[in-house]
Amino acid sequence: MCSNNFADRQLDHPATTLLIGLGNPILGDDGIGWRVIEAVQSQITDPAVTVRRFSLGGLSLMEQMIGYQRVILVDSIQTSGGSCGEVMWFPLAALPNPSTGHSTAAHDTSLQTALEVGRNLGANLPEHITIVAIEAERVFDFSDELSPAVAAAIPEAVETVLKLLAEPVAAVF
Repeated sequence: MCSNNFADRQLDHPATTLLIGLGNPILGDDGIGWRVIEAVQSQITDPAVTVRRFSLGGLSLMEQMIGYQRVILVDSIQTSGGSCGEVMWFPLAALPNPSTGHSTAAHDTSLQTALEVGRNLGANLPEHITIVAIEAERVFDFSDELSPAVAAAIPEAVETVLKLLAEPVAAVF
């Protein structure tokens, strides 16, 4: 019998940490999350860490997080005051929720809202979600090339992710 109840789903992974590269590798700087994850993956030997790359957010991304204690999500970001290539990290809760009062897209919602929905449906979702963000310049150009400043940020972003992975889950915040 099939169940649509998140609480009924069995875990198919032994890992406690999910490391996500988010973005689109053919949209210029939006591919930075994938590039950082590729560089980090070769340095990870801990079986408690699962590494994945995704191009979708919202509900689809939330479903991938079920059963993990911690998620580290690497992505590009565009802020009003950031410098291209700047690496920063912060809890997901520090990001504004763009779907407060409206939908962020015609067929999906923000990750914050998706997580709230999942928890309300009984999904076992992580309390610790850290964003490692790289300030980007070009995220809508069809290209598999990164801006020079964004490409130069890869080593710092990799170091940031590795430091976060080395910390116990409770010590991250």
